[in-house]
Amino acid sequence: MIHAQTSRMAQRLMVALDYPDEQAARRLIGKLEGIPCYMKVGMQLFYQAGPQFVRELKSLGYSVFLDLKMHDIPNTVKGGASSIAKLGVDMFNVHAAGGSAMMQAAVQGVEEALANDASLSRPLVIAVTQLTSTDAATMNGEIGIPGSVEDAVVRYAKLAAGAGLDGVVASPLEAAGIKDACGKDFRTVTPGIRPAGSAADDQSRTRTPGEAISGGSDYIVVGRPITAASDPKEAAIRIIEEMMG
Repeated sequence: MIHAQTSRMAQRLMVALDYPDEQAARRLIGKLEGIPCYMKVGMQLFYQAGPQFVRELKSLGYSVFLDLKMHDIPNTVKGGASSIAKLGVDMFNVHAAGGSAMMQAAVQGVEEALANDASLSRPLVIAVTQLTSTDAATMNGEIGIPGSVEDAVVRYAKLAAGAGLDGVVASPLEAAGIKDACGKDFRTVTPGIRPAGSAADDQSRTRTPGEAISGGSDYIVVGRPITAASDPKEAAIRIIEEMMG
């Protein structure tokens, strides 16, 4: 059993269940028993295991971030958001690059689902700004967005806030600037977290857990430093301790 203060910080840790099937994900979940972290379900696992696996996580008492990064015409995203809200997730995301009308449609889809079923709780709706694998050269030369990555991220964050979203996904390097631009209650979810001394892998913009929390991250997303560890529970506990400073 972990202490109350540690438990509260654990709820700000999102473990990325980046597995090809639910059996592999269940093995990790079993090893993390007793840690009240968020579980992040991304494309690979959701496309294979489907909505039932999300319901299973909820039945186990976990908060769930469904990371599907919706980016389509507003009406399609509205329908998708309604379906996700009915699934009972705690958080999901869309791409800020889809524009204000698309992001507003996501919120409308959630509101319609809640209006039709009073038993549902409202999920947090957040927007992806720039992927943490994107550096300035890629953003400027390939995606075609000029300026610095931080400027582009903050611009997208302000667009998301104006559309009524609850927060954004960004790297921990941009969290403080987002808070300055959008207010302290605007959530920041930050991948690109690497514990002290670990490899960056394919992430370009990284921070340690402690640096991320002190820099304004509300939630940190951690994958391989936990999922590839010989003892995932011990690795998660060390990360939570780093988060606490």
